[in-house]
Amino acid sequence: MIRSKNVLLFDLDGTLVHSAPDLALAVNKTLLELNRSPFDKKTIYHWVGNGARVLVARALSGTSTINEKLDDTVIEDALAIFMKHYEQYLCVESVLYEGVKQGLNSLKSAGFRLAIITNKPAVFIEPILKGLELNNIFEILIGGDTLPQKKPHPAPLLHAIEKLNVSAEQCIMIGDSKNDILAAKAAKITSIGVTYGYNYGESIANSRPDRCYDTFNELTSALLASK
Repeated sequence: MIRSKNVLLFDLDGTLVHSAPDLALAVNKTLLELNRSPFDKKTIYHWVGNGARVLVARALSGTSTINEKLDDTVIEDALAIFMKHYEQYLCVESVLYEGVKQGLNSLKSAGFRLAIITNKPAVFIEPILKGLELNNIFEILIGGDTLPQKKPHPAPLLHAIEKLNVSAEQCIMIGDSKNDILAAKAAKITSIGVTYGYNYGESIANSRPDRCYDTFNELTSALLASK
């Protein structure tokens, strides 16, 4: 299933980087500035994965289901505050998952081409990669606002295919969320789910990726064995 694949499209949050603590910190700073009550980190972790605007809207709603009565202006104002705070806390508590740095370097050395496709705003991707010493590993970086659509829409994956000048058959989408798997299926790309990230409290296996791995080291070994 993964033989003859040489292009790896990686999600970022929950797949390569445990970034939720810093996202939670920025969310709570935003809520406090708006004179709203903060939430515990684990609650906020379940809201991560659909981009900054959805994260902020969920925080304002106090639940993963966004309040339909929330005014767009209120969300946009809160989003601007969140972006300001998150910029200051990109790599305070964020860390790479075990085996990620060594694994990515091994995969690149083995001849795989690597790219990032995340729903995180593009402006934050490079500073995080630099802060965690992952710069110069990925050929392209696609954020949640690079295109009008974000995952689970297939457009970001199809955009990556075009930019890399490869075929869907050469690619594997690797992520922790159903958004990654749904996007891959829609783009007709092989998908791999990792079980340790942020998937709204659901098992990634429920989205039926082509394969699942419990650790990044297992993922790396399987990919290297396919070469």
